[in-house]
Amino acid sequence: MKFQGSLRNRIILNIWIAILPLAILLGYAIYDMRAYYTQYDQIVTNITSANAYNMTFKQEVDEEMYQIVIGSANWTNPEEKLKYVDPYATIDTARAQFQELYDDTEDSDKRRRLRTIIRLMNTLEDRVDDILKNVEEGGHYDENMTSFTMNIQILTEITQENIQNYIYYEAQEMEEVRAAVSASAFRDLRIMVALLIVILGFNVILSRYVSDKVTDPILELCDANERFSQGDFSVRVEMNNRNELDQLGESFNTMVNEIDFLIQDIKREQKNKRKMELSLLQSQINPHFLYNTLDTILWLTDAGDKENAVKMLTSLSSFFRSTLSKGRENITVGEEIRHVQSYLEIQQFRYHDILEYEISVPEEMHHYYIMKLSLQPLVENALYHGIKNKRGKGKISISGWMDGLDLLLFVRDNGIGMTEEELTNLREAGETCGQWSWLRP
Repeated sequence: MKFQGSLRNRIILNIWIAILPLAILLGYAIYDMRAYYTQYDQIVTNITSANAYNMTFKQEVDEEMYQIVIGSANWTNPEEKLKYVDPYATIDTARAQFQELYDDTEDSDKRRRLRTIIRLMNTLEDRVDDILKNVEEGGHYDENMTSFTMNIQILTEITQENIQNYIYYEAQEMEEVRAAVSASAFRDLRIMVALLIVILGFNVILSRYVSDKVTDPILELCDANERFSQGDFSVRVEMNNRNELDQLGESFNTMVNEIDFLIQDIKREQKNKRKMELSLLQSQINPHFLYNTLDTILWLTDAGDKENAVKMLTSLSSFFRSTLSKGRENITVGEEIRHVQSYLEIQQFRYHDILEYEISVPEEMHHYYIMKLSLQPLVENALYHGIKNKRGKGKISISGWMDGLDLLLFVRDNGIGMTEEELTNLREAGETCGQWSWLRP
Protein backbone atom coordinates (compact mmCIF):
# COMPACT_ATOMS: atom_id res chain seq x y z
CA MET A 1 0.00 0.00 0.00
CA LYS A 2 1.45 3.35 -1.05
CA PHE A 3 0.65 6.83 0.16
CA GLN A 4 1.03 10.17 -1.57
CA GLY A 5 2.47 11.84 1.52
CA SER A 6 4.35 8.88 3.00
CA LEU A 7 6.91 9.53 5.68
CA ARG A 8 9.63 8.26 3.38
CA ASN A 9 8.65 10.73 0.64
CA ARG A 10 8.52 13.60 3.11
CA ILE A 11 11.95 12.79 4.47
CA ILE A 12 13.40 12.44 0.95
CA LEU A 13 11.79 15.76 -0.03
CA ASN A 14 13.34 17.39 3.02
CA ILE A 15 16.75 16.09 2.03
CA TRP A 16 16.40 17.23 -1.58
CA ILE A 17 15.32 20.70 -0.50
CA ALA A 18 18.56 20.93 1.44
CA ILE A 19 20.86 19.38 -1.15
CA LEU A 20 19.53 20.40 -4.57
CA PRO A 21 20.07 24.20 -4.38
CA LEU A 22 23.59 23.74 -3.03
CA ALA A 23 24.31 21.10 -5.67
CA ILE A 24 23.14 23.45 -8.43
CA LEU A 25 25.22 26.30 -7.06
CA LEU A 26 28.24 24.03 -6.67
CA GLY A 27 27.81 22.79 -10.26
CA TYR A 28 27.65 26.36 -11.53
CA ALA A 29 30.74 27.28 -9.51
CA ILE A 30 32.64 24.29 -10.90
CA TYR A 31 31.58 25.18 -14.44
CA ASP A 32 32.57 28.81 -13.89
CA MET A 33 35.93 27.87 -12.39
CA ARG A 34 36.57 25.39 -15.20
CA ALA A 35 36.03 28.12 -17.79
CA TYR A 36 38.45 30.40 -15.97
CA TYR A 37 40.94 27.56 -15.60
CA THR A 38 40.78 26.80 -19.35
CA GLN A 39 41.42 30.46 -20.15
CA TYR A 40 44.20 30.66 -17.56
CA ASP A 41 45.80 27.46 -18.83
CA GLN A 42 45.74 28.77 -22.41
CA ILE A 43 47.47 31.99 -21.35
CA VAL A 44 50.17 30.06 -19.49
CA THR A 45 50.70 27.85 -22.54
CA ASN A 46 50.99 30.91 -24.79
CA ILE A 47 53.48 32.60 -22.47
CA THR A 48 55.52 29.42 -22.19
CA SER A 49 55.61 28.98 -25.97
CA ALA A 50 56.55 32.62 -26.62
CA ASN A 51 59.03 32.78 -23.77
CA ALA A 52 61.04 29.95 -25.32
CA TYR A 53 62.12 32.46 -28.03
CA ASN A 54 62.23 35.58 -25.87
CA MET A 55 65.91 35.38 -24.96
CA THR A 56 67.27 32.85 -27.45
CA PHE A 57 65.92 33.84 -30.87
CA LYS A 58 68.00 37.00 -31.34
CA GLN A 59 71.12 35.40 -29.93
CA GLU A 60 70.86 32.28 -32.10
CA VAL A 61 70.10 34.11 -35.38
CA ASP A 62 72.79 36.77 -34.75
CA GLU A 63 75.40 34.19 -33.85
CA GLU A 64 74.62 31.95 -36.84
CA MET A 65 74.68 34.85 -39.33
CA TYR A 66 77.84 36.29 -37.81
CA GLN A 67 79.66 32.95 -38.19
CA ILE A 68 78.56 32.78 -41.85
CA VAL A 69 79.60 36.39 -42.62
CA ILE A 70 83.09 36.10 -41.11
CA GLY A 71 83.57 32.66 -42.64
CA SER A 72 83.69 30.71 -39.39
CA ALA A 73 80.87 28.62 -40.82
CA ASN A 74 81.72 27.63 -44.39
CA TRP A 75 78.43 28.34 -46.13
CA THR A 76 79.93 27.85 -49.62
CA ASN A 77 80.97 24.25 -48.90
CA PRO A 78 78.01 22.00 -49.85
CA GLU A 79 79.11 19.33 -47.33
CA GLU A 80 79.17 21.76 -44.40
CA LYS A 81 76.27 23.96 -45.51
CA LEU A 82 73.33 23.70 -43.08
CA LYS A 83 75.31 21.11 -41.10
CA TYR A 84 76.41 23.22 -38.13
CA VAL A 85 74.43 26.44 -38.55
CA ASP A 86 71.04 26.86 -40.18
CA PRO A 87 69.43 30.31 -39.78
CA TYR A 88 66.52 29.19 -41.96
CA ALA A 89 65.62 26.37 -39.55
CA THR A 90 65.84 28.72 -36.56
CA ILE A 91 63.53 31.25 -38.22
CA ASP A 92 61.11 28.58 -39.54
CA THR A 93 60.76 26.90 -36.14
CA ALA A 94 60.03 30.19 -34.37
CA ARG A 95 57.68 31.36 -37.12
CA ALA A 96 55.74 28.09 -37.05
CA GLN A 97 55.29 28.39 -33.28
CA PHE A 98 53.96 31.94 -33.48
CA GLN A 99 51.75 30.98 -36.45
CA GLU A 100 50.21 28.25 -34.28
CA LEU A 101 49.56 30.79 -31.52
CA TYR A 102 47.97 33.06 -34.14
CA ASP A 103 45.68 30.27 -35.43
CA ASP A 104 44.57 29.26 -31.90
CA THR A 105 43.50 32.71 -30.64
CA GLU A 106 40.32 34.67 -31.34
CA ASP A 107 41.48 37.84 -29.60
CA SER A 108 41.99 40.59 -32.22
CA ASP A 109 44.69 42.39 -30.24
CA LYS A 110 46.68 39.18 -29.81
CA ARG A 111 46.32 38.34 -33.48
CA ARG A 112 47.60 41.81 -34.42
CA ARG A 113 50.70 41.41 -32.22
CA LEU A 114 51.39 37.90 -33.49
CA ARG A 115 50.90 39.00 -37.10
CA THR A 116 53.56 41.71 -36.56
CA ILE A 117 56.03 39.12 -35.18
CA ILE A 118 55.43 36.80 -38.14
CA ARG A 119 55.92 39.63 -40.65
CA LEU A 120 59.17 40.65 -38.95
CA MET A 121 60.40 37.05 -39.24
CA ASN A 122 59.46 37.02 -42.93
CA THR A 123 61.44 40.27 -43.47
CA LEU A 124 64.32 38.83 -41.46
CA GLU A 125 64.33 35.77 -43.69
CA ASP A 126 64.54 38.04 -46.80
CA ARG A 127 67.57 39.85 -45.35
CA VAL A 128 69.18 36.52 -44.55
CA ASP A 129 68.63 35.54 -48.18
CA ASP A 130 70.44 38.71 -49.32
CA ILE A 131 73.49 38.03 -47.17
CA LEU A 132 73.68 34.32 -48.03
CA LYS A 133 73.52 35.09 -51.76
CA ASN A 134 76.44 37.51 -51.36
CA VAL A 135 78.37 34.90 -49.36
CA GLU A 136 77.84 32.34 -52.10
CA GLU A 137 79.00 34.86 -54.76
CA GLY A 138 82.02 35.89 -52.65
CA GLY A 139 83.78 39.23 -52.30
CA HIS A 140 81.00 41.09 -50.43
CA TYR A 141 82.46 40.98 -46.93
CA ASP A 142 82.06 44.69 -46.09
CA GLU A 143 78.60 44.81 -47.61
CA ASN A 144 77.60 41.67 -45.68
CA MET A 145 78.93 43.07 -42.38
CA THR A 146 77.00 46.29 -42.98
CA SER A 147 73.83 44.33 -43.82
CA PHE A 148 74.36 42.12 -40.75
CA THR A 149 74.71 45.16 -38.48
CA MET A 150 72.00 47.32 -40.03
CA ASN A 151 69.47 44.67 -40.98
CA ILE A 152 69.90 41.36 -39.16
CA GLN A 153 70.73 42.67 -35.69
CA ILE A 154 68.13 45.43 -35.86
CA LEU A 155 65.40 43.06 -37.12
CA THR A 156 66.17 40.46 -34.46
CA GLU A 157 66.15 43.23 -31.84
CA ILE A 158 62.75 44.49 -33.02
CA THR A 159 61.40 40.93 -33.21
CA GLN A 160 62.54 40.20 -29.66
CA GLU A 161 60.94 43.43 -28.41
CA ASN A 162 57.65 42.43 -30.04
CA ILE A 163 57.88 38.97 -28.46
CA GLN A 164 58.42 40.61 -25.08
CA ASN A 165 55.45 42.92 -25.67
CA TYR A 166 53.30 39.91 -26.53
CA ILE A 167 54.40 38.12 -23.33
CA TYR A 168 53.71 41.26 -21.29
CA TYR A 169 50.23 41.52 -22.84
CA GLU A 170 49.51 37.86 -21.99
CA ALA A 171 50.79 38.41 -18.43
CA GLN A 172 48.41 41.35 -18.03
CA GLU A 173 45.53 39.20 -19.21
CA MET A 174 46.60 36.49 -16.75
CA GLU A 175 46.33 39.01 -13.92
CA GLU A 176 42.85 39.99 -15.15
CA VAL A 177 41.79 36.34 -15.16
CA ARG A 178 43.20 35.88 -11.66
CA ALA A 179 41.26 38.88 -10.41
CA ALA A 180 38.09 37.59 -12.11
CA VAL A 181 38.56 34.15 -10.52
CA SER A 182 39.02 35.73 -7.10
CA ALA A 183 35.92 37.91 -7.51
CA SER A 184 33.86 34.99 -8.80
CA ALA A 185 34.93 32.73 -5.94
CA PHE A 186 34.09 35.41 -3.37
CA ARG A 187 30.71 36.03 -5.01
CA ASP A 188 29.88 32.32 -5.12
CA LEU A 189 30.93 31.95 -1.49
CA ARG A 190 28.64 34.77 -0.38
CA ILE A 191 25.72 33.32 -2.35
CA MET A 192 26.38 29.85 -0.93
CA VAL A 193 26.50 31.11 2.65
CA ALA A 194 23.29 33.11 2.20
CA LEU A 195 21.58 30.14 0.54
CA LEU A 196 22.78 27.81 3.27
CA ILE A 197 21.28 30.08 5.94
CA VAL A 198 17.95 30.14 4.09
CA ILE A 199 17.97 26.36 3.61
CA LEU A 200 18.83 25.72 7.26
CA GLY A 201 15.99 27.98 8.41
CA PHE A 202 13.54 26.35 6.03
CA ASN A 203 14.64 22.87 7.06
CA VAL A 204 14.22 23.66 10.75
CA ILE A 205 10.60 24.63 10.05
CA LEU A 206 10.03 21.65 7.74
CA SER A 207 11.65 19.19 10.16
CA ARG A 208 9.47 20.46 12.98
CA TYR A 209 6.41 20.05 10.77
CA VAL A 210 7.37 16.50 9.73
CA SER A 211 8.24 15.60 13.32
CA ASP A 212 4.86 16.80 14.54
CA LYS A 213 3.15 14.86 11.75
CA VAL A 214 4.88 11.71 13.00
CA THR A 215 4.90 12.12 16.78
CA ASP A 216 1.35 13.43 17.25
CA PRO A 217 -0.33 10.37 15.68
CA ILE A 218 2.02 8.05 17.58
CA LEU A 219 1.14 9.76 20.86
CA GLU A 220 -2.52 9.36 19.96
CA LEU A 221 -1.93 5.67 19.28
CA CYS A 222 -0.07 5.30 22.59
CA ASP A 223 -2.97 6.91 24.45
CA ALA A 224 -5.50 4.72 22.65
CA ASN A 225 -3.42 1.64 23.35
CA GLU A 226 -3.19 2.57 27.04
CA ARG A 227 -6.97 2.86 27.24
CA PHE A 228 -7.34 -0.39 25.32
CA SER A 229 -4.94 -2.18 27.68
CA GLN A 230 -7.16 -1.03 30.57
CA GLY A 231 -10.19 -2.73 29.01
CA ASP A 232 -11.77 0.10 27.02
CA PHE A 233 -12.80 -1.68 23.79
CA SER A 234 -14.69 1.36 22.51
CA VAL A 235 -11.46 3.27 21.89
CA ARG A 236 -10.78 4.22 18.26
CA VAL A 237 -8.16 6.38 16.57
CA GLU A 238 -8.86 8.83 13.74
CA MET A 239 -5.99 9.64 11.42
CA ASN A 240 -5.89 11.65 8.22
CA ASN A 241 -2.15 11.75 7.60
CA ARG A 242 -2.26 9.84 4.32
CA ASN A 243 0.90 7.96 5.23
CA GLU A 244 2.04 4.75 6.94
CA LEU A 245 0.62 5.88 10.28
CA ASP A 246 -2.89 5.70 8.81
CA GLN A 247 -2.28 2.05 8.02
CA LEU A 248 -1.18 1.45 11.61
CA GLY A 249 -4.24 3.29 12.91
CA GLU A 250 -6.52 1.25 10.65
CA SER A 251 -4.85 -1.95 11.84
CA PHE A 252 -5.31 -0.86 15.44
CA ASN A 253 -8.98 -0.05 14.90
CA THR A 254 -9.51 -3.32 13.05
CA MET A 255 -7.74 -5.18 15.81
CA VAL A 256 -9.91 -3.56 18.48
CA ASN A 257 -13.06 -4.24 16.45
CA GLU A 258 -12.11 -7.87 15.96
CA ILE A 259 -11.25 -8.37 19.60
CA ASP A 260 -14.38 -6.61 20.77
CA PHE A 261 -16.48 -8.76 18.45
CA LEU A 262 -14.78 -11.94 19.57
CA ILE A 263 -15.20 -11.09 23.23
CA GLN A 264 -18.90 -10.41 22.74
CA ASP A 265 -19.22 -13.67 20.84
CA ILE A 266 -17.31 -15.56 23.52
CA LYS A 267 -19.74 -14.31 26.19
CA ARG A 268 -22.53 -16.09 24.34
CA GLU A 269 -20.73 -19.43 24.27
CA GLN A 270 -20.09 -22.04 26.89
CA LYS A 271 -17.85 -21.23 29.80
CA ASN A 272 -14.97 -23.55 28.88
CA LYS A 273 -14.95 -22.47 25.27
CA ARG A 274 -15.10 -18.82 26.34
CA LYS A 275 -12.01 -19.27 28.51
CA MET A 276 -10.13 -21.02 25.72
CA GLU A 277 -10.94 -18.38 23.09
CA LEU A 278 -10.21 -15.53 25.50
CA SER A 279 -6.80 -17.08 26.12
CA LEU A 280 -6.25 -17.24 22.37
CA LEU A 281 -7.16 -13.58 21.98
CA GLN A 282 -4.81 -12.61 24.78
CA SER A 283 -2.00 -14.50 23.06
CA GLN A 284 -2.79 -12.75 19.78
CA ILE A 285 -2.26 -9.27 21.10
CA ASN A 286 -0.02 -8.17 23.91
CA PRO A 287 -0.82 -4.54 24.74
CA HIS A 288 2.41 -4.21 26.67
CA PHE A 289 4.35 -5.35 23.60
CA LEU A 290 2.48 -2.83 21.43
CA TYR A 291 3.03 -0.04 23.97
CA ASN A 292 6.77 -0.75 24.16
CA THR A 293 6.98 -0.91 20.38
CA LEU A 294 5.24 2.43 19.95
CA ASP A 295 7.48 3.91 22.64
CA THR A 296 10.51 2.71 20.65
CA ILE A 297 9.11 4.25 17.45
CA LEU A 298 8.51 7.53 19.29
CA TRP A 299 12.07 7.45 20.64
CA LEU A 300 13.49 6.80 17.13
CA THR A 301 11.45 9.68 15.74
CA ASP A 302 12.56 12.10 18.46
CA ALA A 303 16.15 11.01 17.84
CA GLY A 304 15.79 11.92 14.17
CA ASP A 305 16.12 8.30 12.97
CA LYS A 306 13.01 8.53 10.78
CA GLU A 307 14.14 5.78 8.39
CA ASN A 308 14.25 3.14 11.15
CA ALA A 309 10.99 4.50 12.58
CA VAL A 310 9.30 3.93 9.22
CA LYS A 311 10.78 0.41 8.99
CA MET A 312 9.56 -0.41 12.49
CA LEU A 313 6.08 0.96 11.73
CA THR A 314 5.94 -1.19 8.60
CA SER A 315 6.97 -4.32 10.55
CA LEU A 316 4.43 -3.56 13.28
CA SER A 317 1.68 -3.05 10.71
CA SER A 318 2.57 -6.38 9.06
CA PHE A 319 2.63 -8.04 12.49
CA PHE A 320 -0.92 -6.91 13.30
CA ARG A 321 -2.24 -7.87 9.89
CA SER A 322 -0.89 -11.39 10.45
CA THR A 323 -2.21 -11.41 14.03
CA LEU A 324 -5.74 -10.57 12.96
CA SER A 325 -5.80 -12.73 9.80
CA LYS A 326 -9.44 -11.69 9.28
CA GLY A 327 -10.50 -13.87 12.19
CA ARG A 328 -9.19 -17.11 10.67
CA GLU A 329 -7.91 -19.80 13.04
CA ASN A 330 -5.82 -21.53 10.35
CA ILE A 331 -3.36 -19.68 8.18
CA THR A 332 -0.65 -20.74 5.68
CA VAL A 333 2.89 -21.56 6.75
CA GLY A 334 4.01 -18.58 4.66
CA GLU A 335 1.70 -16.22 6.60
CA GLU A 336 2.93 -17.65 9.90
CA ILE A 337 6.56 -17.20 8.79
CA ARG A 338 5.87 -13.56 7.81
CA HIS A 339 4.15 -13.02 11.16
CA VAL A 340 7.17 -14.39 13.04
CA GLN A 341 9.56 -12.38 10.85
CA SER A 342 7.64 -9.16 11.61
CA TYR A 343 7.80 -10.00 15.33
CA LEU A 344 11.56 -10.65 15.16
CA GLU A 345 12.19 -7.46 13.14
CA ILE A 346 10.42 -5.44 15.84
CA GLN A 347 12.26 -7.19 18.66
CA GLN A 348 15.59 -6.79 16.89
CA PHE A 349 15.17 -3.01 17.07
CA ARG A 350 14.91 -3.34 20.87
CA TYR A 351 17.48 -6.11 21.36
CA HIS A 352 19.84 -5.48 18.42
CA ASP A 353 22.88 -5.97 20.69
CA ILE A 354 21.92 -9.50 21.71
CA LEU A 355 19.56 -10.86 19.05
CA GLU A 356 20.18 -12.47 15.67
CA TYR A 357 17.76 -14.67 13.77
CA GLU A 358 17.64 -16.93 10.74
CA ILE A 359 14.58 -18.33 8.93
CA SER A 360 15.04 -21.25 6.55
CA VAL A 361 11.73 -22.78 5.46
CA PRO A 362 11.38 -24.12 1.87
CA GLU A 363 8.94 -22.31 -0.41
CA GLU A 364 7.05 -25.54 -1.14
CA MET A 365 5.85 -25.60 2.48
CA HIS A 366 4.45 -22.05 2.44
CA HIS A 367 1.04 -22.90 0.93
CA TYR A 368 0.07 -25.50 3.56
CA TYR A 369 -2.26 -24.45 6.40
CA ILE A 370 -1.46 -24.71 10.10
CA MET A 371 -2.98 -23.34 13.31
CA LYS A 372 -2.38 -19.64 13.71
CA LEU A 373 0.34 -18.66 16.22
CA SER A 374 2.01 -22.04 16.07
CA LEU A 375 5.50 -20.55 15.92
CA GLN A 376 5.29 -17.05 17.41
CA PRO A 377 4.84 -18.18 21.08
CA LEU A 378 7.82 -20.53 20.70
CA VAL A 379 9.94 -17.73 19.26
CA GLU A 380 8.82 -15.41 22.06
CA ASN A 381 9.77 -17.99 24.70
CA ALA A 382 13.14 -18.53 23.00
CA LEU A 383 13.77 -14.80 23.20
CA TYR A 384 12.61 -14.10 26.76
CA HIS A 385 13.74 -17.35 28.41
CA GLY A 386 16.75 -18.26 26.30
CA ILE A 387 18.40 -15.29 24.61
CA LYS A 388 17.51 -12.41 26.94
CA ASN A 389 19.23 -13.95 29.97
CA LYS A 390 22.35 -14.97 28.07
CA ARG A 391 25.57 -13.02 28.13
CA GLY A 392 26.56 -11.88 24.67
CA LYS A 393 24.66 -12.17 21.41
CA GLY A 394 22.23 -15.04 20.87
CA LYS A 395 20.61 -16.48 17.79
CA ILE A 396 17.14 -17.87 17.07
CA SER A 397 16.90 -20.27 14.10
CA ILE A 398 13.62 -21.32 12.46
CA SER A 399 13.86 -24.19 9.98
CA GLY A 400 11.53 -26.64 8.36
CA TRP A 401 11.22 -29.47 5.87
CA MET A 402 8.73 -32.08 4.71
CA ASP A 403 8.95 -35.73 5.71
CA GLY A 404 6.49 -37.41 3.40
CA LEU A 405 3.14 -35.87 4.27
CA ASP A 406 4.41 -34.42 7.53
CA LEU A 407 5.48 -30.81 7.99
CA LEU A 408 8.41 -30.42 10.37
CA LEU A 409 9.05 -26.96 11.85
CA PHE A 410 11.81 -26.34 14.38
CA VAL A 411 12.62 -23.34 16.61
CA ARG A 412 16.12 -23.40 18.06
CA ASP A 413 18.11 -20.94 20.14
CA ASN A 414 21.59 -20.87 21.65
CA GLY A 415 20.40 -19.28 24.89
CA ILE A 416 21.05 -20.30 28.49
CA GLY A 417 19.38 -23.70 28.00
CA MET A 418 17.92 -25.78 30.84
CA THR A 419 18.94 -28.40 33.37
CA GLU A 420 18.41 -32.13 32.84
CA GLU A 421 15.58 -32.06 35.38
CA GLU A 422 13.83 -29.22 33.58
CA LEU A 423 14.23 -31.02 30.25
CA THR A 424 12.79 -34.25 31.67
CA ASN A 425 9.76 -32.41 33.08
CA LEU A 426 9.22 -30.66 29.77
CA ARG A 427 9.33 -33.94 27.85
CA GLU A 428 6.88 -35.56 30.23
CA ALA A 429 4.51 -32.60 29.85
CA GLY A 430 4.89 -32.81 26.08
CA GLU A 431 3.66 -36.39 26.04
CA THR A 432 0.23 -35.19 27.17
CA CYS A 433 -0.02 -32.63 24.32
CA GLY A 434 -1.29 -33.42 20.87
CA GLN A 435 0.77 -32.97 17.74
CA TRP A 436 0.39 -29.99 15.43
CA SER A 437 -2.17 -30.43 12.70
CA TRP A 438 -2.04 -29.05 9.21
CA LEU A 439 -4.47 -28.85 6.34
CA ARG A 440 -3.81 -29.34 2.67
CA PRO A 441 -4.06 -26.16 0.56
